[in-house]
Amino acid sequence: MFFKRIKSPYLKYGLIVICSFAMALIIFILSIYFGAWGGLPSKKELSDFQYQRASEVYTADSVLIGKYYIYDRQPIPYENLPQHLLDALIAIEDERFFNHSGIDYPSLLRVAFKTILMQNESSGGGSTLTQQLAKNLFPRKERETKNIAINKIKEMIIASRLEAIYSKEEILTHYLNTVSFGGNTFGIESASLKFFNKRVVNLRVEEAATLVGMLKATYGYNPRIFPEKGFNRRNLVLQSMAKNNFLTGVERDSITKIPLKLDYKEFDHNDGLAPYFREEVRKQLQDWSRVEKEKGNDYNIYTSGLKIYTTLDYKMQILAEEAMMKHLKSLQKKFEKSYGSNAPWIKNKKLIEKLVRRIPTYRKLKASGWKEKEIMDSLNQKRRMELVDWDGKINVEASTIDSVSHYMKFLNTGSLAIDPTNGAVKTWIGGINYKYYKYDHISQSKRQVGSTFKPIVYTAALEKGIAPCTYFSAQEVEYKNLEGWSPSNSSKKDEVYLNYSMEEALSNSVNTVAVKILEKTGILETIRQANKMGITVKLPNKPSLALGTGEIQLDQLAGAYASYVNNGKPVEPYLIQTITDQKDSVLTVFEPKVDEKKAFSDENRQIMIEMMKSTVDKGTASRIRSTYNLRNALAGKTGTTQNNKDAWFVALTPKLVHVTWVGLDNHEIGFKNTALGQGANAALPIFALWYQKLNQDSSFDAITKTEFERPEETVVQKLDCQPIKRDGFFKRLFKNPKKKKTKRFKNRNSNP
Repeated sequence: MFFKRIKSPYLKYGLIVICSFAMALIIFILSIYFGAWGGLPSKKELSDFQYQRASEVYTADSVLIGKYYIYDRQPIPYENLPQHLLDALIAIEDERFFNHSGIDYPSLLRVAFKTILMQNESSGGGSTLTQQLAKNLFPRKERETKNIAINKIKEMIIASRLEAIYSKEEILTHYLNTVSFGGNTFGIESASLKFFNKRVVNLRVEEAATLVGMLKATYGYNPRIFPEKGFNRRNLVLQSMAKNNFLTGVERDSITKIPLKLDYKEFDHNDGLAPYFREEVRKQLQDWSRVEKEKGNDYNIYTSGLKIYTTLDYKMQILAEEAMMKHLKSLQKKFEKSYGSNAPWIKNKKLIEKLVRRIPTYRKLKASGWKEKEIMDSLNQKRRMELVDWDGKINVEASTIDSVSHYMKFLNTGSLAIDPTNGAVKTWIGGINYKYYKYDHISQSKRQVGSTFKPIVYTAALEKGIAPCTYFSAQEVEYKNLEGWSPSNSSKKDEVYLNYSMEEALSNSVNTVAVKILEKTGILETIRQANKMGITVKLPNKPSLALGTGEIQLDQLAGAYASYVNNGKPVEPYLIQTITDQKDSVLTVFEPKVDEKKAFSDENRQIMIEMMKSTVDKGTASRIRSTYNLRNALAGKTGTTQNNKDAWFVALTPKLVHVTWVGLDNHEIGFKNTALGQGANAALPIFALWYQKLNQDSSFDAITKTEFERPEETVVQKLDCQPIKRDGFFKRLFKNPKKKKTKRFKNRNSNP
């Protein structure tokens, strides 16, 4: 009836078209509303959505050092959002945020006019912050042009529902906790930590404007990748803040002149502080979550937003990594120079090929049916690649085989410091570069420990009743029942005539004496002593045990040595103190594992400390005093294994136990000579350089300025003897220094 009254056919048909279009649009919107184009979340679902939250790893002094996540997100409450951040966001993204109910119709009309009629592609999308939140919560799965309208309408409907459920403050909070900043970083807190290394609550105005400016194009306005674009975009945000009366003109002009300054800190699993430590924490968390799941608690370390408070000391770890890098960079150069052009990574083709056969590329080609020559020819093809050394990254023309040769020459390390009273890990360095060397030389590696095992041999001897002033000849012996095995020393030429007290023999690491002490004590008795001190690995029931041929994990060695400064009680190093949920409610407290039973008598403990103090003061570790000028209370033991494959140093202080290993991952390559590869030269400096740094920081005075307990008078008396006795005239007269003494090694023990 209405259309019949209209006389003009043009007007009539025009109105019919408009009404038909409007009806079709209404039907189209209703079809989306009722789910014909895919379901929409209900108000109930929207009122109960959960974030996937990154779990955070903290040091003992509450410094964030890492995260475990699928999406790097750390949600925060509205109270933690500074007002200038909110002002910046509203000014640049949604000026009428507090005046609309989720959909800004004037803005939509503006965009439609500019886009459709004026063909202005830079007119923007007209989306409100609430619509953007809808998109954050329910990302668009299809990006084709034909689906844009559907997605837009869906987001409008969701936005209207969100506005009905949440306050404006809650919407702002949810938006800032879900918005992407690129690079798998979600939420303003994670972005703030990443770009400025600070919490959101501490952001300055210009820093907040920088992050808000990124939201238009997280890559294009990334201030790290494109600093000039990031700077200009930041200033545009500040301009908008002034336009909306959030800043005065004077404030705007002043702040826009401030240079763009980032403190970029990517929470990358391969980089950052203590990556080996963080990986070991992750492994232990996975074990913990499995146990918790059996109890009915479903915690996911990647999505549950856990907070893991560890034992690590932040400043100590920084200084430890600096000391390690300084020493090994220098040692690497000396190591390569010692081999010269005859280095095994250059000349030993069989060894290189052996290592090549272990790499995944070789195995994949082999499994595909390639012949050996074809594989090697393929892997020998040169191409542009990136290699890494101590000076950084280098781009070179090299083959896969060249790459294997390059990386096989690098020295590696394991370095650990613990609190001897409870085993709390203070520093943890599992290797030289986690990105390229994933193998952890603390938690995964077992290496021969060399002379660092000798204190355990000596402790067993003392426990058996052998007096510390018992003298043992340094003369080399060939043991007939051990296939002519003849351990030797690398010390004085006239040692065939010398007889060492136990203290002097230990401080100078005399091999021949260590074997004789083991023989007198008993191998199995010594193994029992090691077990009492927390060493659980199977040790060889052989006389070579005295020289440290047993393969022991570094952390077990540290726990055993802790007994010397922990009242005779060994400890088990531990990494995690507490785990809390996202609301800081404690879920688990990890208790230290300290053996309540003493591994040896208190008197023998004091004797061993005095002996190891002599090692530092005048023995194999004396360069701590002479070269590094450390005057602290220190005891310790160096260690070097056969063919200079492993260098060790264990340092004891009243408050810390520190163990260092240096060597190569490939057991077939060792140091060229003992002067370079001995523990005192290859491993000791890492501790010494680190402790120098601790001495320079007064905050460590409670550790560095402590003293060992004063030994009891009986201990002093038992050690009061001449260090070395020389054979008498007639004994020397009838002893042939060029002829080895031969005898049978007597193993006195029964099975343990």
